[in-house]
Amino acid sequence: MFTGIVEVMGLVAAVEENDFGAVLTIDTQGWDHHAQAGESIAVNGCCLTVTENAEGGIDPKRLRFDVIRQTLDLTTLGGLRPGDGVNLEHAVRADQMLGGHIVQGHVDGVGEVIAVKKSTEEWRTRVRPPAHLMDYIVPQGSIAIDGVSLTVAALGDDWCEVALIPTTLDITTLGRTEVGAKVNLEADYVSKTVVHWLRRREEGAAIVEQGATGATAAG
Repeated sequence: MFTGIVEVMGLVAAVEENDFGAVLTIDTQGWDHHAQAGESIAVNGCCLTVTENAEGGIDPKRLRFDVIRQTLDLTTLGGLRPGDGVNLEHAVRADQMLGGHIVQGHVDGVGEVIAVKKSTEEWRTRVRPPAHLMDYIVPQGSIAIDGVSLTVAALGDDWCEVALIPTTLDITTLGRTEVGAKVNLEADYVSKTVVHWLRRREEGAAIVEQGATGATAAG
C-alpha cells in the first residue's frame, strides 16, 4: 500500500506500445530510492510493478513498468507522453508511519479539473469526479489526486475542492495542473468500505422485507 506522500516528481522518458499495452520508462530525476525488480511503485496514483530492462537489470535512474491495456484505458496513464511529469511513491510496510492516508494505488476513476484558484493567500483546485465516486467523498475526508494525499476542503453536488500548500505545489505535478486536465482519483478506502457495507445491508433488508410481504400475501 501507499500513503499518498509523493517522494519525487519523475519525467516520462519513453512510452513503447506493444500487444498487451505499453512499456513505460520513467526518469526518476535523482530519486534516492533504489527500486528492485517486482517492487510496487505508485505512478500518478497507479500501482505499477518495476520490471527489468533489456539488459536484465534495474537502472534506478530510469525505471521501467509494463502497463496493461485496461490500466491505460481506465487511468490517465494512457495519455502520458515523453516529458510529462509523474508523481512517484514507493510502497510502505504495515509497520511504517503513515504520513498521509491509506492509498491502495487502485484508481477509482478519472476526474476533470474544472477550476484553479490562485492567490497570494491560497491555491485551490476543484475537480469534477465521475458521478459514482461522489458517495465516497466527504467534507474534510481524504482523497488521492494523481497519487497525492489531500483533504477535501469543500464539496458540491458534482465536485470536490482541495487546498494545496506550497510544498505540494513544488514537488508534485499538481502545481502544473490547469483547467481541463484529467487526473486519477482514488477515494478513501474507509469511506468505500462503509458505503459498500451499508448498501449491501440495505439490499439485504429489502430482500427480507419483500419475502415477508410475499409470505403475508400468500397466507
